[in-house]
Amino acid sequence: MRIDLDDLRGAFGLGVAGNFAGHLEQAGEAGDFASVDAGPGEAPKGIFPWYAPRAAGFLGTFPLSHDRLELPAGADAAHPADLQIEPEVGLLATVSYAADGMVATITPTALAAFDDCSIRREGAPKISYKKNWGPASKGIAPTGFAVAELDAGGTTATFRLASFLRRDGKTYAYGIDSPLPGYSYYGATLLDWIAERLRAQRGADGTPLEDVGALLAAAGRPETIVVGIGATRYTEFGATTFLRAGDEAIVVVYDGAVTDVAGVHAAIGDGREDELAAASVLRQVVVAPAT
Repeated sequence: MRIDLDDLRGAFGLGVAGNFAGHLEQAGEAGDFASVDAGPGEAPKGIFPWYAPRAAGFLGTFPLSHDRLELPAGADAAHPADLQIEPEVGLLATVSYAADGMVATITPTALAAFDDCSIRREGAPKISYKKNWGPASKGIAPTGFAVAELDAGGTTATFRLASFLRRDGKTYAYGIDSPLPGYSYYGATLLDWIAERLRAQRGADGTPLEDVGALLAAAGRPETIVVGIGATRYTEFGATTFLRAGDEAIVVVYDGAVTDVAGVHAAIGDGREDELAAASVLRQVVVAPAT
């Protein structure tokens, strides 16, 4: 299915932190959550906003692009920005609200390859400060999969997520190719947890979290949300390599029952990602900041 950016300008954008074991540690962000009571077992750490229609300040800037990733203002060869691809599944969903205005349910409608690209800013007070620095600071594939559920044994049971960096004519695996059901929280568990966090999560000094539910209400309680459900772990290359102008960042969600891991990696390596069957492909050219 086609994903139209104009259709998403009125949607609310949020992400899930710590939904893939080991990612926060690789990103150097595990310590930010030392005082956060994350809940039982492998529960994610919390949710964060990256776009809020009507919001003042940076969160009110629409950050999504299908094909480009713009470096932050002031970034150049002498002053590089420490940006990393955040390879994720982008979930489009419909929100229903209770009579009191609180979130009641979240129902999936589509999923696509998503890049929740982040600046590694040590000491940033909230996660959102690392997530939206202007137009084209996030990416979502132009095509995705229509879905009515997100269950580990359902239609996405064989789906996988992979990411790559193309630089100077060579392509490198950036994130570890991973099955979607490998997320810590997935399916109904994840959807119910996000709804609960939108009702109950509060911001507090000393934690990187915010009252995302209040921001959702201030945005007019939009019917559609776009959720980055969490980034996978990096390869050694991905964990140590930041983006620079001229790179191509590639994130792929694909059906492993149609094309196997080796086939996908070979196609990306050959520059044939547009030929992949049963795949949602996001390819962003990294560009210098607008003047």
